[in-house]
Formats: sequence, C-alpha cells, structure tokens
Amino acid sequence: MTRIRESAEPFRYDSYRLEPEHARLVCRYALGARRFEERISFDPGGDWASPAVEAAARLVHLLAGVSYFKTAAPAEIDLGELPTTPGERDFLRSFYLNGLAEFAYRNDVDLSGVRVDGPDRAPQDPVSYDARIGSPLIPFGGGIDSIVTAEQTRAGFPAAALFVVSGRGGRFDAIERPAALTGLPVLRAERAIDAQLLGPSGREFLNGHVPVTGILSAIAVMAAVLAGRDTIVMSNEWSASSGNLTSAGLSVNHQYSKSLEFETGFREVLAGTFGGTPRYFSLLRPFSELWVARRFAELPRYHRVFRSCNRAFQLDRSRRLDRWCGVCDKCCFIDLILSPFLDAGVLRDVFDGREPLDQPVLAERFRALLGTSPAAKPFECVGDVGECRTALLLAADRPDRSTSVQVRTLAAEVREAGGAPEGIDHLRPMGEHCVPDEYSAEDQLV
Repeated sequence: MTRIRESAEPFRYDSYRLEPEHARLVCRYALGARRFEERISFDPGGDWASPAVEAAARLVHLLAGVSYFKTAAPAEIDLGELPTTPGERDFLRSFYLNGLAEFAYRNDVDLSGVRVDGPDRAPQDPVSYDARIGSPLIPFGGGIDSIVTAEQTRAGFPAAALFVVSGRGGRFDAIERPAALTGLPVLRAERAIDAQLLGPSGREFLNGHVPVTGILSAIAVMAAVLAGRDTIVMSNEWSASSGNLTSAGLSVNHQYSKSLEFETGFREVLAGTFGGTPRYFSLLRPFSELWVARRFAELPRYHRVFRSCNRAFQLDRSRRLDRWCGVCDKCCFIDLILSPFLDAGVLRDVFDGREPLDQPVLAERFRALLGTSPAAKPFECVGDVGECRTALLLAADRPDRSTSVQVRTLAAEVREAGGAPEGIDHLRPMGEHCVPDEYSAEDQLV
C-alpha cells in the first residue's frame, strides 16, 4: 500500500465564522496555498450569539474538514488556532482514519500515520441552551430506515420534526415526497461544498467516499441548538457496524459514521461540549435491516413514494432518476430485504416492473450480498450477509415466489453455503444501543 507523503504540506483548519444576518456558518480550510470554503445555511431564527451555537459551529467545523483533507490526504492535520481536548483529537483522528478507510483502500493510500496536531483546550464547563423537552429532531433521508424512525418517534413525541440537508443541486424529490407524507414539520440546512471539489476542477484531487453521516450529525446538532430541540434521533441499524472487508488490519466499513463506534465517540464529544442536551442516539441501533423492513412493510402509504436508489441523489439534476434504476446494489438489497414481507406484485410495482429479483443478469450482485461469491460486500449502505441470507430464505418460502427461478437458484446456493446463521433472530433486538427507554420500541422492552 502506498504510504502517505510525509513531505506533502499539512491540511490546515483555518477558521470558521458565524454570519447571523444570513443564518449561515462559513468554514475555511487550507492545503498549502490552496484555500477551501464551505457554507452551511440554516433556517432563520435562533440565538446566534449564544455560546451553545458557537460550540455547535465548532463541531461542524471539525467534522466537515474531512471532505477537503481527502483532496491530497497528507500526513498531518494542523488544527491551526482551534483548541481541542486530547479526547476530541483522538475522536477526530478516528473519524478520519476509519471514516476514510474505504477512500484509502480504493486510492491505495495509507492513512495509519496521520497526525492531528493543535493547541490544547483548557478545561471548561459544558454550555447549555434553552431546549424544549420532548422535541426530537429526526435527520431524514427518505429511505425505509428514516421512515420507520419518523413513524415510531412521532407516535410518542408529537412535537417531533424532520431535519433535511440539501446541497447545491437543490432538494431531492426522493426525500421531499415521503417527508411530506409524515405530516411532520421540516427543519432545513443547505450545505454548499467548495466548488473546487465539484466538476472538472476536482479531477486533480484524490476522490472517494467520505463519512458524510458524521458531518450531517454535527450539522443536525447545530440545527437542534438553534431551534431549541433536545434530541437528535438517528436511523442507523445494527448491521451498519459491520465492515465490508479488512485491509492492512483495519476494518473498511462504508458505513463507519453510521456505526455504534462512531455514535459512542460522538456522544462523548457532545457530552463534553454540552453536558446532557442535546441527546444523540440511533433509534434503530438494536435492530437488523430485516426488522426495519418488516416495520416498513406495515406502512403501505409509503410503498410507492420511498426511494433509496443512489441515482435519485445525483448532485447534477440532469443525471437524477425519478424512479428506481432497478440494477444497482442498493436496489438489489432493498428488494431482497423487503421480499419476505411484501407481496411480489407490490415490489414489482415499486420497481416499475423492473424488480431486481426478476432479472437473472443481476445474479452476481445478489451473490455478493449473500456471501456466495468471492466478491466483498458492496460499498453501499446494505446489510450484512446473515441478514441477506435470512431474507432470501424467508422469501423463498412465500407462495408468490414459488415460480421465481432466480429466487429458487439463489436459495439453493445459500443452503449449500451453510444457510442463515444459526442462533440469530434477526427479527428481535440484537445488540448494544444508546436508546432511552422513552424512545424504545415495544419489543425492545420485553
């Protein structure tokens, strides 16, 4: 693996600035003589002069830098004049190292020696703000996970609101349509990434996946502080902690910033900054994607409007699809995970007659999900092999799948490969979590 260049100029955190008159945060970074600027705009309102808003902006500045560091991936991250605690620097280094593990793997770059240097932050009391109790904010992406979270949360917390972040390309119909169906108010932010990273000018940089959920989590914290909300409820499930592969002894996890490890580290940073409010946790952490899919199947009004296909989220509007592409890894996974719980005819309608399970040409994509081929788990937000195998075997037992040659063939291969994991019930709570009792699902409290 190629070592990072010790001689490369450090990536530097320049400054951040609050612009209350525009309800905007401006973050600045540098790499040698090159300067980057990101602007994040929020809904009007809130006390922009409060110490809590300043503290939240500082966290956004810290996490958003990862998008600009990766342009060259130098050996040193220089925090400039931004004071941090040793714990914050440890968290930030982990965020870079693990959050960029896929980027490093694909670009043949070694990040293991990256250093985070900066001035120490003197001990200080956590800051507070006036938060309304029982007013959760739900980051919402329009997929089955955030839909299930929204429905479960609003049942117990009528004051809940959604939180949606858009970019330079404007709002996404794949988010807006299901968001409207929830009936919940929507708080918004707009993230304007430096234009140097986009289009032809970005071709001179290293490119690849960044831990965007971590960045959006920090932005959600700032939105919650500005709006006086007391809780951020994420929608990251149990298998988000499972890596795709191991490289040079490091787990490469496309979903690192959705993992329990990130959640735990970020909660510690928040506690050191704010004390107990805002709370941050993932409602779905104890559950598998299979559990989530079963819950989603019970919400028929969303079945024709939700869309998780990545083609729906292209920054370039001209390249966006207003339907499922029906051929990508994400489409295959969503079809597979819902197939035990939704009628085959319903799923064919969801995919506009191009259901992935009906297409033999996609067999290898399914085999990668099922672990019956040498291919690694796809670099997408998909479940682990055990969940996928369990879903397929459950679907194969459905009468409406009895004539599907592909389902029968894949099921036979899964059984020959050992079947679903024994002793694991993917439809029950499965692992550690940080969910407060008042937010827990009924079967989580059994």
